[in-house]
Amino acid sequence: MKIVCVGGGPAGLYFATLAKLRSNDHDITVVERNPAGVTYGWGVVFSDKLFYNLYSNDVESADEIRQSSVQCYPNRLYVQGKQVGFRDSYILSTGRRRLLDILAKRAIDLGVEICFEHEAKDSSEFADADLIVACDGMNSRLRHLHANHFQTNVDVGQNKYIWLGTHKVFDAFTLAFEETSAGWIWCHAYHFNDDTSTFIAECSPQTWKGLGFDQLGPDESIALLENIFGSYLDDNSLINQMSHPGKAAWLNFQRITN
Repeated sequence: MKIVCVGGGPAGLYFATLAKLRSNDHDITVVERNPAGVTYGWGVVFSDKLFYNLYSNDVESADEIRQSSVQCYPNRLYVQGKQVGFRDSYILSTGRRRLLDILAKRAIDLGVEICFEHEAKDSSEFADADLIVACDGMNSRLRHLHANHFQTNVDVGQNKYIWLGTHKVFDAFTLAFEETSAGWIWCHAYHFNDDTSTFIAECSPQTWKGLGFDQLGPDESIALLENIFGSYLDDNSLINQMSHPGKAAWLNFQRITN
């Protein structure tokens, strides 16, 4: 079978690996719009249940991912700087780029071809494929083109969030709520390697607008967040991978069903 995976993220690469493991005769190509080694995002978390599934499917890549992960200890909950609770459990996390490197190498070693810097604009360019897998992310071009067929529904959440990083190492999965003049804003943070953590800030649209984030540029938004959450950052800065002129990269959570 000739298979084309449109999108070289974790879903496309892992699907390609499992399909190749099922039958080495499959001719599998992954097409990815970004260059090799380029990705956006910070840490990726894994539960014990997820690792059980990974090991059930492919021991080799599961071992590599686990060895490249760090442990985040009991979850800690803070309100206005005071710890009010914790959960006695832990998660494992690794960097998104490291995860993609592992999955790409595993797929290539099995004989999957990966075509980087290939922007797939329409499924018609893969007319000779027996199966096309649309794994090109939340804003999938292929899914948009065939939305009627897939009966796609996108449920957009009201809260605003921004996905950042920091060199403050949060060794526990941390959830912190801070009350401001415009309402509550909170963050959740966890480390994914020895010197970097994921840091996600979230708030209601009313608080987001009341604090002026709708008018602030990236640098001003980061500065305000550093001021609000300074007691947790220990003088470390927040890092914005998507920094560019204009507004900061605040987003809304989306749930997509087909």
